[in-house]
Amino acid sequence: MCLAIPVQVVSVDAAAETAIVALGPIKKEVSIALLDSVEPGEFVLVHVGFALHKVSAEEAGRTLDMIREAGEAAGLEDFAGEAAQ
Repeated sequence: MCLAIPVQVVSVDAAAETAIVALGPIKKEVSIALLDSVEPGEFVLVHVGFALHKVSAEEAGRTLDMIREAGEAAGLEDFAGEAAQ
């Protein structure tokens, strides 16, 4: 089974086609080569280091809620609240 996680874009390096994304306190560089455009503050689904699709803040929050309810994402409580705002 594959799982894409919703994360928030912190910064974008358009020339390198990468972005720094955050999930709570965790930050990671990912490829944005598969997306037309991405702006800081937007939410994207990430799988194996690639941003696959943009999602709304509401959708990101709902997805993280479902992951937490399934017991798969301990420690994401603070982020889910941020995503819903």
